[in-house]
Amino acid sequence: MDALKACYGDGSSDSDSESVPSSSTLAQPKVLTPLPPPPISLLDPPNFIDLQIGQTTRVRSFPHVDGNYALHVYIPINISSPSKKELATFLKKVSCREPTLNVVDVDVPLNILCKNDDKLEQVALGREFHISLGRTVPIRVHQIDSVVSMLRQKLQTQNHYWIDFNKWEIFVNDERTRTFVSLEVVQGGLAQITKQIEAVNAIYKLHNLPEFYKDPRPHISLAWAPSDISNSLKKVVDEEMKKSVAGKPLKKCIFSCKFSGIECKIGQKTYAVCKISDGK
Repeated sequence: MDALKACYGDGSSDSDSESVPSSSTLAQPKVLTPLPPPPISLLDPPNFIDLQIGQTTRVRSFPHVDGNYALHVYIPINISSPSKKELATFLKKVSCREPTLNVVDVDVPLNILCKNDDKLEQVALGREFHISLGRTVPIRVHQIDSVVSMLRQKLQTQNHYWIDFNKWEIFVNDERTRTFVSLEVVQGGLAQITKQIEAVNAIYKLHNLPEFYKDPRPHISLAWAPSDISNSLKKVVDEEMKKSVAGKPLKKCIFSCKFSGIECKIGQKTYAVCKISDGK
């Protein structure tokens, strides 16, 4: 089960974050407006009504305390259009065998989306994903300026590199309340991401925050199922992978993307830590 140990923060992505009050004492960050949830029109109204989006069994890895704000440091990842079709095909096959899967963050049952390829690609794969560079942890309001400033100081100088997602993998959150279908980085980009995690760990340590896992496994998660079904879900994913590559030339990776920067989200505010231009 060690291979299934998750490095997914609190298992609920950004939706459990608390909002940060406006304050003239805060640094003047570049605030990035989060993307809105997919419009209801993407889904057939009869099915959508029955989805009860938001009625999920999320469990915080830390209790809510007034004055605390969730901190998440990550690399934003967007999947290119050509890769979406191949990923969608694979997710459909896995969903047919495991009907409890949901789309990460949007929390729409995957088997509902699988009825329409366009909806599946847009809702399940058209959003921004995250490679976590640190645990999602609570910080106090007086720590915000210091954390953001140190992150920018340590990480503002970064070079372009390619991130290769080479492997389908199964992860479980710390509370073992959710199992994730993920794409893991095991080669291209791994060395650079590991160094970035080490830099974030150093900043967390200075602020008495829990550091990341000892053996981090950078990944993005595409779907989740309630409870710990890692054994059965891994078997399904492995079997479908064998079928999908049978008789085909071995591919270097499932999909690749350019590293474009690092962001941190504190409550509902997103701060640009570093931004890599296309020409750099």
